[in-house]
Amino acid sequence: MTGGPVPQRSDDPDRDEADADPVEIAREIALRRLEQRDYSRGELSEYLVRRRGCDQGVADELLDRLEAVGLVDDRRFALAWAQSRRRSRKLSLSAIARELQAKRVSAEIIAETLSASDQDGEAETALALARSKARAMRGLDRPIAYRRLAAALARRGYAPSVSFDAVDRALAELDD
Repeated sequence: MTGGPVPQRSDDPDRDEADADPVEIAREIALRRLEQRDYSRGELSEYLVRRRGCDQGVADELLDRLEAVGLVDDRRFALAWAQSRRRSRKLSLSAIARELQAKRVSAEIIAETLSASDQDGEAETALALARSKARAMRGLDRPIAYRRLAAALARRGYAPSVSFDAVDRALAELDD
């Protein structure tokens, strides 16, 4: 046992906020946030400044440190986000681009991410979605099923040409 004072955690209610280092407070907030999932630099910056009241300079300094040690990496975040959204929600690349913009990822990183994604996979992903939705529409008249399937693909961000091709193929497979 040492004879020195016991250090207090920043979440200790007895700690005097005036003595706390703002960068350290922001670091603890950001690390708690990063324990939940990956975030883009822009998302964390917005959270720290707007929702938690940190100074922008403090947030920038902290985020530079977190990037340097690899805890915040927009390229890794964007690629993982794109792969997850394509796999789980079968979103188009344009819909994923819009989501990444909303998450404050730079246009350059979005372009890199989308070019790394399989462009040919866009048609296959649309077809997989159309097939899964078409099974539920077996009893409907073909024009109604066609319209509903095309609308479902449009809501996911697919271009009309990709949507119509996928719907045609999915409905043709159902007819077989």
